[in-house]
Amino acid sequence: MDEDSSEKQGFLPHLVELRERVIKSLAAVLVCFIALIPWAPEIYNLFAEPLISALPEGTSMIATDVIAPFFVPIKVTFFMSFIITLPYVLWQVWAFVEPALYANEKKLALPIVLSSFLLFLSGMCFAYFIVFPTVFNFIVGISPSDVQIATDVDKYFSFSMSLFFVFGLSFETPVVQMLLVRLDVFSIKQMVAFRPYFVVISFIIAAIVTPPDVVSQFMLALPLCILFQFGILLSKYTLSKSKADQSSTQ
Repeated sequence: MDEDSSEKQGFLPHLVELRERVIKSLAAVLVCFIALIPWAPEIYNLFAEPLISALPEGTSMIATDVIAPFFVPIKVTFFMSFIITLPYVLWQVWAFVEPALYANEKKLALPIVLSSFLLFLSGMCFAYFIVFPTVFNFIVGISPSDVQIATDVDKYFSFSMSLFFVFGLSFETPVVQMLLVRLDVFSIKQMVAFRPYFVVISFIIAAIVTPPDVVSQFMLALPLCILFQFGILLSKYTLSKSKADQSSTQ
């Protein structure tokens, strides 16, 4: 009984700390969201710019739902608030798990957290600045002249969010490779041998998760192949650095 009570007393402070850090993270997102609400229309205009600029002159987006013109900018603003406060949220996560890690685990965990955030953000920027304009201009360009394009704002939001997460997660490929190598799930030689198969898998994934056009499929598959090669080089570097650190400590 005494052991059970001591374990509960030892576990309770961790739950209290976790609750406090979750509350701080949610409060940060909420404060940022409230601060950005007055600029919700401008934020949505920036969000919709890739499609608006590709539409023919004189056309615009439509709203088939009565509350869509209000809720869609609010959802975009909340998403922007989450992205802005994500470094603070990740810092709260790191502060919670950091005391339980060994020194060598801390050296690995912090770069992984930072690189994961930067790669995810890079994937979203790649989708917004390169993929969206290319895909929308391609779709509008091949549309028949007697077809009037009128995209629903809510459907555009869902479409954009799905592509943001697809490209963001796809850009995490090097981090996943590095973890698999460090955990001895795969070796560098196995990854190099798997490279031709990954090229095929990349195009299959791109065909499934992207819109049914060749342009967007290639724009996801090609970066995946490049990132896979970068992941091999990154895994080689981190593995050699880890072995050098181990030999220096012995």
